[in-house]
Amino acid sequence: MNSWPALDRFLQNDPRDAGCGQAMELLHVYAEVAAADPLGAAERYPEVAAHLSACGPCAEDLAGLLAAIRADLTNS
Repeated sequence: MNSWPALDRFLQNDPRDAGCGQAMELLHVYAEVAAADPLGAAERYPEVAAHLSACGPCAEDLAGLLAAIRADLTNS
């Protein structure tokens, strides 16, 4: 280990990690489920959850989708 925790997380590959391509294909579905039940989303799509914990850009995309979903729910 070194003093770069983000790099350490990136280098510790989870074998379940779906990768960016598959995560992006499912991200809108994952976000819909996660908006209602974050733990349920991770249980239903463990490969996407593993990827999101390792990939900052994809996690940021999820955060944006969740913000949009929550804003939509608030305005309804």
